[in-house]
Amino acid sequence: MAQQENQGRLWIRLIRKHKVTGSLMVPCTRDDPKAALETALPGLDLSQPLWLSRHEADWADYAMTRFKPEHFMEAVPFDSMEISYVYGEDEGKTQRRRHVLEDV
Repeated sequence: MAQQENQGRLWIRLIRKHKVTGSLMVPCTRDDPKAALETALPGLDLSQPLWLSRHEADWADYAMTRFKPEHFMEAVPFDSMEISYVYGEDEGKTQRRRHVLEDV
């Protein structure tokens, strides 16, 4: 049980008109958010969104990404769905590489 408490989680937020209308956290690994989404979205009565290269890049760099209604095959009752990774207690956050222009 202690292993599960230290595991990371995927935080899913449904946003409409700049307000969170739904939220859910499920166990997740940093490397496989798609599996956690596959488990969680039926509970929210949502289909799987299209996972584009943009989402892949955002996830790799920031451990979060945002899906718009056009990323779903069916109509959705929100303006965006944000997912982000919440690190477990024993996990270390990896530092993302800084771009040279960020220091200017």
